[in-house]
Amino acid sequence: MEKSLSREKVIVIDFGGQYNQLVARRVRECNVYCEIYSYKTDIEQIKAMNPMGIILTGGPNSCYEADSPTYSKELFELGVPVLGLCYGAQLMMHVLGGKVEKAPVREYGKIEVFADRTSPLFAEVGTKVEKADGVIWDDHKTDDHATICWMSHNDYISKPAPGFSVVAHTANCPVAAAENIEKNLYAIQFHPEVLHTQEGTKILHNFVRGVCGCTGTWRMDSFVENSIQEIREKVGGGKVLCALSGGVDSSVAAVMMAKAIGDQLTCVFVDHGLLRKNEGDEVEEVFGPNGPYELNFIRVNAQERFYGKLAGVTEPEKKRKIIGEEFIRVFEEEAKKIGAVDFLVQGTIYPDVVESGLGGESAVIKSHHNVGGLPDCVDFKEIIEPLRNLFKDEVRKAGLELGIPEKLVFRQPFPGPGLGIRIIGEVTAEKVKIVQEADAVYREEIANAGLDRSIGQYFAALTNMRSVGVMGDERTYDYALALRAVNTIDFMTAESAEIPFEVLQKVMSRVINEVKGVNRVFYDLTSKPPGTIEFE
Repeated sequence: MEKSLSREKVIVIDFGGQYNQLVARRVRECNVYCEIYSYKTDIEQIKAMNPMGIILTGGPNSCYEADSPTYSKELFELGVPVLGLCYGAQLMMHVLGGKVEKAPVREYGKIEVFADRTSPLFAEVGTKVEKADGVIWDDHKTDDHATICWMSHNDYISKPAPGFSVVAHTANCPVAAAENIEKNLYAIQFHPEVLHTQEGTKILHNFVRGVCGCTGTWRMDSFVENSIQEIREKVGGGKVLCALSGGVDSSVAAVMMAKAIGDQLTCVFVDHGLLRKNEGDEVEEVFGPNGPYELNFIRVNAQERFYGKLAGVTEPEKKRKIIGEEFIRVFEEEAKKIGAVDFLVQGTIYPDVVESGLGGESAVIKSHHNVGGLPDCVDFKEIIEPLRNLFKDEVRKAGLELGIPEKLVFRQPFPGPGLGIRIIGEVTAEKVKIVQEADAVYREEIANAGLDRSIGQYFAALTNMRSVGVMGDERTYDYALALRAVNTIDFMTAESAEIPFEVLQKVMSRVINEVKGVNRVFYDLTSKPPGTIEFE
């Protein structure tokens, strides 16, 4: 959708880092449009884009090895500001004559980074640091401030390239940041794009709005307006089938399509038996014939069909692909019932794409039912994914722009494979019932505690562990249930939420007493990374 976007654009060149889409997301927080391209993109194509800035991502390789991803020196001679992150920083130094080598001490996690001098990148960034002489420095403009940053590297810059000055260091990394202000080239060893970096968004803001001079004119209202127009042009007089799950993403996609093409759209809701408690009826109430959106709505009850396909399957990727393929097969069958259908609409968003390994050079983390889980042969002319370039919070903003009520826009995220990936091991109707009931209790108590809008995502998942317990003076041998709650903005990184202990205790007590088949309740403290938000 480039043709209708702001002329201000920053491009991200991907060298295989898992955070590539997240870099773009952070740039958009500065109201600057951003696109991602592989490091294999030709320099002439980059020149033709006329970007106001270029950001080089991290990656898993060592830049000094012969077969590692690289870019020509010409990239740094375009006169366009360039910011290298982690591998991108090392590559910049390597190509321009600096030295990169194996680090004597690997840094991973939250590391304190100290500034050696003032820099445009670190304007108004820093925390109080106690010096050896007992003096407390808190002036952001001094050379002695520090900030907490996320490191993840095996190599390090041992010698900056000619013309570069060292800007910051850590206890084990002598060049945590370097710059050549004259040529507008900047290199930082850490990852400012992840939430774990204390003031990372501010650092990127300093680059795109300060160094690059972007004014920040990209807004969600223009994205929605332009998307609707482009959908009309693409579809023409064709018929469209929308995969409606009732979740935030598919709901926003469905309403956007309805505003664009009206009764050319048919929404198919597949109840695969892996939804939350009462969710099938709730979706029909909102989007069905008595709902407010006047959609052509079809509900397909396919619970037994999905349970049959999943019988005996325990491997997570296989479960995802089975669910994804069955989704498409059901849609194909419904399409044949209503006649010729030209397009299939899905609520794919950026995290789905990057985690399925389709966002540039990144490795596959997991397949999504509407991205990596699609079968090779789909009986439609084309798939339309109007939200493919948006992160979750951007999808919600788009939903509000479309006039969707807040209670729907801010509904808890729910994966396409549903409870199939919140049940470790084989999926059965009995296990689904356990998770549905426990999850309903959990969500109810979170809402009662007034935490439902302050936590990014929370849900119950069933482990495959069974253990001995005692209930009513009798021995039990039942499942252990895991409670998950995270705080996140972009769903690419997340921290576990600090839920008051008394709330967790109440949830545990109710689950044990009200949900048959559970005799233990755990709380998952894992952040993302190293974990993922969902369990499978």
